[in-house]
Amino acid sequence: MPFTRSRWAIRLVAFALGAVAPAFPARISAQGMMSGVDLNTPAFTQAELSRADIEGLIAKLKPGQKLDLAGKSLNALDLSKLDLQGADLRGARLNHANLSGADLRGAVLDDVWALGADLSGADLSGARLFGAQMLHARFDRADLSGARLAGDFTGAHFAGAKLAGADGSADMKNQSMGLMHAVMRSADLRGADLARADFSRADLEFAQLNDADLSRADLSHADVAGADLRGARLEGANLDGADVASAHIDAAAAKNFSRAINLDRALKD
Repeated sequence: MPFTRSRWAIRLVAFALGAVAPAFPARISAQGMMSGVDLNTPAFTQAELSRADIEGLIAKLKPGQKLDLAGKSLNALDLSKLDLQGADLRGARLNHANLSGADLRGAVLDDVWALGADLSGADLSGARLFGAQMLHARFDRADLSGARLAGDFTGAHFAGAKLAGADGSADMKNQSMGLMHAVMRSADLRGADLARADFSRADLEFAQLNDADLSRADLSHADVAGADLRGARLEGANLDGADVASAHIDAAAAKNFSRAINLDRALKD
């Protein structure tokens, strides 16, 4: 199945989810960009392999060989605590799968579908999630240090997660396919470590960033409208051109937003 890579097409996945799964907010797209994507089909709801099958494949790997699960339907499987280091999961479907505590260091999850998946405590350091559809997934206490996060994480939970040095910035080289970047609308990033992370031009609208470490992070031209940044560490953060309309910020920290836009419309508490 081809994956649409425009910013609005990625957002429209979120809008369409309510029609197929009650766990997601019901929204309707009038533009029809999600027509032809049927999330009720077996490819998005069933699994073609079992946990035992995958454990068997792992056991047969030769030294230096990486597990290849590209394009596989692995929906709702319990894959918790498995060694999936460096695995190729491109285009795999992991909707509502349990990957908590899994070792996904350096794994390739480009174009993966993992709606509502549980990756709590998983190690995704250095992983690649380009074009990933991971709306409402759970990454609480997960390690995404240095990961490439140009996908849709709307409503996802990252409470206490490590995203130090992660890259959620816009991919300026592939604008012909749409400006790919991290979409974390209404995501829970409370207490997350985003030190030195690059989220320039990312979508963090209405995100919860309370007590997050944003020191030396790049949020230039990011959309943080309506986000809650109270208690966040902002030493050395780049907020040039960031849209802070209706964002909640600490009054004492307003000086850090001097080069942001719509500062007059921010809520200074």
